[in-house]
Amino acid sequence: MTEIVLFHHVQGLTDGVRALAARLEAAGHTVHTPDLLDGRTFATVQEGIVNAQEIGFPQIAERGRAAADRLPENVVYAGISMGALPAQMLAQTRPGARAAILLEGCLPVSEFGAWPASTPVQIHGMDNDPFFSGEGDVDAARELVKEAADGELFLYPGSVHLFTDSSLPSYDADATALVIQRVEKMLGEL
Repeated sequence: MTEIVLFHHVQGLTDGVRALAARLEAAGHTVHTPDLLDGRTFATVQEGIVNAQEIGFPQIAERGRAAADRLPENVVYAGISMGALPAQMLAQTRPGARAAILLEGCLPVSEFGAWPASTPVQIHGMDNDPFFSGEGDVDAARELVKEAADGELFLYPGSVHLFTDSSLPSYDADATALVIQRVEKMLGEL
């Protein structure tokens, strides 16, 4: 089926991120889950943010690029929150991207140049998530969808961040099931 690179969020490569990857693998896809934080995980988003700031977001993006360099060009780039940074960067700058899936994070398209016309994108987030909606990601997502020839933004009712990670208290099983359904539909159309 499809080869996917799934970049984890700021709390690290958690069991919940692995479970999300496993759900996509169960549908027949190959999913790579590179570890951008050298095996470290964090109990809270805030602890993860402090660590990411110490590493530096440009370095995190480069770690994502290095992980992708070991893979073929024609993959789907997916990222959760902080992981949307390398996913979006690679979808916009690495030739051959099949699609992008941005979960709970999105940067302004201008960060990496124009959005490639041939690259579909889906963006998923909660409508009252203090990070996604409160820090401008949803506005960037709306602009990206306007620019992309094939772009969709899905907002889910709720106010939690990292709702797709089943290992965290913020997990929302119903919203995640809908995310998976919508992602599967897009992947089936590639």
